Amino acid sequence: MSKSSLVYIATQNPEKMGITVAEFDSQTGKLGAPKLVAETRDPAHFTLSRNGSHLYMCNTGTPGGISAFAVDRRSGALKLLNYKESKGRGPSYVSVDASGRYVLDANYGGGFVEIHSLAKDGSLDTQTAFVEHSGSSVHARQNKPYAHWFRTDPSNKFGLVADLGIDQIVVYQFDSKTGKLTPNDPPAAKTPGGTGPRHLVFHPNGKWIYGIAELANQVMAFNWDGGKGTLSQFQSVNTLADGFKDPSTAAEIAIHENGKFLYASNRGEDSLVVYAIDPKSGELSLRQRVSSRGKVPRYFSLDPSNKWLLVSNQEGANLSVFGVDGKTGELSAAGEPVSLVKPMAVVFAP
Repeated sequence: MSKSSLVYIATQNPEKMGITVAEFDSQTGKLGAPKLVAETRDPAHFTLSRNGSHLYMCNTGTPGGISAFAVDRRSGALKLLNYKESKGRGPSYVSVDASGRYVLDANYGGGFVEIHSLAKDGSLDTQTAFVEHSGSSVHARQNKPYAHWFRTDPSNKFGLVADLGIDQIVVYQFDSKTGKLTPNDPPAAKTPGGTGPRHLVFHPNGKWIYGIAELANQVMAFNWDGGKGTLSQFQSVNTLADGFKDPSTAAEIAIHENGKFLYASNRGEDSLVVYAIDPKSGELSLRQRVSSRGKVPRYFSLDPSNKWLLVSNQEGANLSVFGVDGKTGELSAAGEPVSLVKPMAVVFAP
């Protein structure tokens, strides 16, 4: 018997811009045709609440903002609750804290992070925190801060920001009672000049953090001290194949729920890379490199069973499904890619 679930995909198709939903068969890996369920301007990254009852969207552009939607979990239909305009252009990442009471977003164009409390109906309420970053770094794209990723740690006591523009992972103390941020001591972990940290992911053991470096095409590995809120880097590995010289930027990163494998994507080489994670040291070793089956794999997501991985090929106008071998971590193409113009973030319903 097939087991169907829902997956949401943002699309920047000029003719049908918004959020689509598709059925996904977790037994066979078959993805249905995406259907538009909400029109929204310049959709990019988004997230679902833990119970799947609400969806929060980054509307990039000028001006940028965050949209809140109520979700009909049976049909996948969305109802816009409200929209909060941002000070700057280009919110790039949104998340919900572990208490489910706050929405955090990183504004790439504005170089800041902010937090909003949530009302009882799940709509965006009061802004509880707003912090602008400062500085620059050595790459031509690092003339100012570009906050790219913002989440709380597993304890919900710290907020971490990957700032591509200043080569820093900025750490704040997070008060889950008030939604306020306080700079940690030390306030940040610096990455080598020109790396451009984009997204981070916590290992299930809570001791390691891995970051995708967009500009350097690397995965960086860090020890995480959850008591002090500090990171120390212990490894970096290249994401591109030896000898690859064409322009390419690293994009997405994820870890299998078993903690044994890490996945990363490259836009330009248009590949997915699989690494094995040493269970004792946390160090990475290359396991596999495969084509993303399209151009510019900007986002990907593991389904709730972690048996499948869905990739959005932004400029390839398609979505590609891969089977995931839980024993080896390796990926295998499943079925034919599904067409969708300019797909962005992909998120499975819980």
